[in-house]
Amino acid sequence: MAVAPHALASQSALAVMREGGNAVEAMIAAAATIAVVYPHMNSLGGDGFWLVSRPGHPPMALEACGAAAAAADIDHYRRQGLDTIPFRGGLAANTVAGTVSGWDAAYAWSREHLGGRLPLSRLLADAIDYARAGVPVTASQAACTHAKQQDLQSIPGFAETFLVDGRPPPMGSRFCQPRLANTLERLARAGLDDFYRGDLAASIARDLAAVGSPLAASDLAAHRPVWKNALVLRHSRGKVYNVPPPTQGLVSLAILGQLDRVLRPGLDPEGADYVHLCVEATKQAFGLRDTHITDPSYMDVDPQSLLEAGHLDAMAQRISPTRAAPWGQGKGPADTVWMGVVDAEGNAVSFIQSIYHEFGSGVVLAASGINWQNRGCSFSLDPDTRNPLMPGRKPFHTLNPAMAHLDDGRILVYGNMGGDGQPQSQSAVFTRVVEFGMNPQAAVDAPRWLLGRTWGQSSDTLKLEARFDPAVVEVLRARGHEVEVLQSYDETMGHAGAILRHADGLLEGGADPRSDGAVAAW
Repeated sequence: MAVAPHALASQSALAVMREGGNAVEAMIAAAATIAVVYPHMNSLGGDGFWLVSRPGHPPMALEACGAAAAAADIDHYRRQGLDTIPFRGGLAANTVAGTVSGWDAAYAWSREHLGGRLPLSRLLADAIDYARAGVPVTASQAACTHAKQQDLQSIPGFAETFLVDGRPPPMGSRFCQPRLANTLERLARAGLDDFYRGDLAASIARDLAAVGSPLAASDLAAHRPVWKNALVLRHSRGKVYNVPPPTQGLVSLAILGQLDRVLRPGLDPEGADYVHLCVEATKQAFGLRDTHITDPSYMDVDPQSLLEAGHLDAMAQRISPTRAAPWGQGKGPADTVWMGVVDAEGNAVSFIQSIYHEFGSGVVLAASGINWQNRGCSFSLDPDTRNPLMPGRKPFHTLNPAMAHLDDGRILVYGNMGGDGQPQSQSAVFTRVVEFGMNPQAAVDAPRWLLGRTWGQSSDTLKLEARFDPAVVEVLRARGHEVEVLQSYDETMGHAGAILRHADGLLEGGADPRSDGAVAAW
C-alpha cells in the first residue's frame, strides 16, 4: 500500500511493488514522481527525511538535508545592506539540497538490507515520462501559482518554467518540464551522486552562481546524508518514532506524550475538550522547540531526554482543562509532501520532501530545470538567536515523518505537510486511530485544527475547519482561544496520510481529500 498527496506518486510506488520492488524502492519512485507532478510543493532542489522500518528492527532515521554554504555567513548578507535573509531569489538559495542524496542512501540500504534489485532507471522512469510528456496541472498548483505570481515572476527561471505566456497555467492543462526530464535521465545513467560530485553538480554550481547564490561546487561535494537513531516515545499503546533535530520531530512526540496522560476515555474526537487539550499540549511542545531545537551540533541537551516520563508528566500537569494558555508565534510556512509505503513483507517507510515556501526560492536553474529551495531563509542574521546563519550549519526544519509500532502488533505510518501544522495533524491522526479506534481514512478526513502558521497563512490564530460544530467554536473561544473558522475542507490544514498494518498483514489506508492524493494498494 502507498499513500501520497498526488495520485500519480501513489501509483508509481505501487507499480514498483507489483514488479517485486520493496517499500524503499517504491518510495524512491514516488519521491521522484511527486517532485515532477507537485512542483509547487517539492523538488529535486529540496531536502528530505526518512523513517525506515523492517520487521524485527526499530525504525532508522535518514537525514537528507543540506547545510549553509561555506560563503553564507552573516557578514555576506550585512554587506548587501540586509537585516534578514530574503525569502526569494539567489540569496535565499543558500543551503545544499539534500533530498537526492537521501534517495541514494536509501537505495544502497535497500540493496544491502532488503535485497533490492530494481535498477535506478526503473525507479525514475515514471518521473522522467511525466516530466517529458507532461501531467495535468492540479487545482492546488494552479491556485498556488496564481497566488504567488507577483512575488515570483521576476525570479530567475520561474516565469519560463511555471507560467504560460506570462500567466499561471489553468487547472487541467498539460504541464511539461523537458529540462527536468533530461536531468532525471542523467541521474538514472550516471547515478544519483552525480548531483553532488559529477557533471550535473558542476552545472548546478554554475547556474546557482549566475543567480547570486552563495552555494558553490565545493558545498555540493561536501554534502553527505546521515543515518541516525530515531527519537522514540514510550507511549501506553506502544512506541512512537520520529526524526531527531534539526527537525521538530521532538515536538510531535512531546504532544503525544502529554496527550497520553490527559486524554480521557469517552472524549469526543471532534469535541471542544479534545481540541483544547491537543492545542494546549502543542503550545508546551512548541516551547521545547523554540528553546532547544537547532542544528544538533549546537544543541546543549539530548532531545531524547526531553521525552522521559518525568518531563512529560510535568508538562501534562501544567495543562489547564478549562483555560487557554498564552503563547508566542509560529514558525511560518512550509511547502512539503508526506508519503507512506508498506510492502508485502512489512517493510515500512514514512517520508517527507520539501522546498520550504511555495516554489522554494523561486529560482529554477537554467540548464537542469531544478527549482531550488529557500530553507536557509529560516536562519537569523542575529548571532545571538537560536538559529543564526553560519557556514556549514543546518537550518531548523519543520519536517518530521512519523511511525508507531503498537503493542498489539500493528504498525502505523503517518504524517502531514505544513509548517506548524505538521505535529498538530499528526496528533489528530494518531489519537483518532489509536485512542479512538477510527480507521485511517476517517481519521484523516475528520475536521482538523491548526494553531499558528502554515503554508499560505501568516496569522497565529487557532484555525478550525467549518465542519466543527459551532458549539465547539464557542466553547473554545470562551476558554480564551482566538478562533478563526476556515473552509470545511481547507488546504491550510495540510495534506495528511496514514497506513495501518495489522499483525495479520491487513492494510488500511487514508489519503487526504484536501490534496490531490490517493491510497493505492493491491
